[in-house]
Amino acid sequence: MTPAELAREVDARCRLRGEFLLRSGRTATEYFDKYRFEADPLLLDALTGRMAALVPPGTQVLAGLEMGGIAVVTALGRHTGLPCAFVRKTAKAYGTAKLAEGAEIAGRQVLVVEDVVTSGGQIAISTRQLRELGATIDSALCVIDRQEGGAAALAADGITLRALLTRSDLDAARG
Repeated sequence: MTPAELAREVDARCRLRGEFLLRSGRTATEYFDKYRFEADPLLLDALTGRMAALVPPGTQVLAGLEMGGIAVVTALGRHTGLPCAFVRKTAKAYGTAKLAEGAEIAGRQVLVVEDVVTSGGQIAISTRQLRELGATIDSALCVIDRQEGGAAALAADGITLRALLTRSDLDAARG
């Protein structure tokens, strides 16, 4: 699929209209339902195949954020060959009691992977937590940037947001 075809497919499947409460607390009249691309193995494979080129050189671990980032990071790891860590919103209180499961992150260059970014809030929170655990993080990668201030907010925390698709790309794909 070309980038334009990919944007058109994601827009057609994932853009919903109505009234939606976002994680940031804001209300939106449009919502990008990421589970519609994450649940389709062929579309997810096409997206992450393109995302692989956006992984910064020197990245040692891909860290997917709970919950949507987990499917994306797993598929992206398949394309890059990089190990993955699965990051919870809070460390579990049982078993290993870890915040990040899977690949070791301490002392390694980590790329945070998310599905859709609006305010960048969860990436900022998770990045702070991962840095406290010894990870080096200066970039995050998402499938869709809604272009609602997330990139600027993350830049203030020393994180460069890379996006496969932006809301502008999806708008343009509608023709």
